[in-house]
Amino acid sequence: MLTKFSIMEEKKRNEEIYRVTLVGSVVNFILLVFKFVAGIVGHSAAMMADAIHSLSDFITDIIVVVFVKVSSKPEDADHHYGHGKYETLATAIIGLVLLVVGAGIFYNGAEMIFLFFNGGELPEPSLLALIAALVSIVSKEMVYQYTVYKGKNLNSQSVVANAWHHRSDALSSIGVALGIGGALVLGDKWRVLDPLAAVIVSIFIVKVSIQLIKPCVDELMEKSLSADVEKEIVDIALSCNGIKAPHHLRTRRIGNHIAIDIHVMMRGDITLTEAHNIVSVLESKYKERFGNNSYICIHFEPIDSQTE
Repeated sequence: MLTKFSIMEEKKRNEEIYRVTLVGSVVNFILLVFKFVAGIVGHSAAMMADAIHSLSDFITDIIVVVFVKVSSKPEDADHHYGHGKYETLATAIIGLVLLVVGAGIFYNGAEMIFLFFNGGELPEPSLLALIAALVSIVSKEMVYQYTVYKGKNLNSQSVVANAWHHRSDALSSIGVALGIGGALVLGDKWRVLDPLAAVIVSIFIVKVSIQLIKPCVDELMEKSLSADVEKEIVDIALSCNGIKAPHHLRTRRIGNHIAIDIHVMMRGDITLTEAHNIVSVLESKYKERFGNNSYICIHFEPIDSQTE
């Protein structure tokens, strides 16, 4: 059960997440409008693909706000472990959006490359498209650094995932800038650099998306915590006086919190009150180490004191 202090902490955390996401949303909206104008007026297919990427950034900002709000709800009659997995689901959606965007940019660029090498003529990108790409690189890298810093401090998977979406947009714009710049400087025969740059960047975007999706799938499939963390959980149990032979450990992650289910052995001749006090000490140690919102379930079993 969440305490009043825990609820206040969670509320403060969510307010900070909304603030961080709002900063990214404003930047994304300005950039996507600028990029669409630059892509159309500047005759750059790579810039149009980059504009679509920025549009996906803006959409994922909305997803983060909506899902984090839902994930912050306390446990209820239908969700005994709270709603933390909604934030995991938001991260997975961001990863899937990135995957689709990356695949779309790859397809569009490959199609234009195929057209070029089969005698087709590609439009010449303009200086406006190059300026838009350079502005995007600087602004999105700044937003990435700010968002990933806040996301790690807030222990928010979805905010960190959104930060990587900003970084992928910056990487995309680097490729676009190189392609447009190369096409402008080297002439008509090198216009293929525009879509070629988009294809190369799309591969990086797909790679980032897979890195985001995999841990989300692990969590949604109830994968245990790492062996190092589980060893630490056992060591903490053994550090408590009166506890022996911790076993049958089961762990999982619920959004930004963890769940621990562990069995421990105690002397069979102690009172129920004494056993409860020992378990309470262990529970406090777990919450001190893994957070007040951790879900802890400790089963204690008696052992014959004569066999110790």
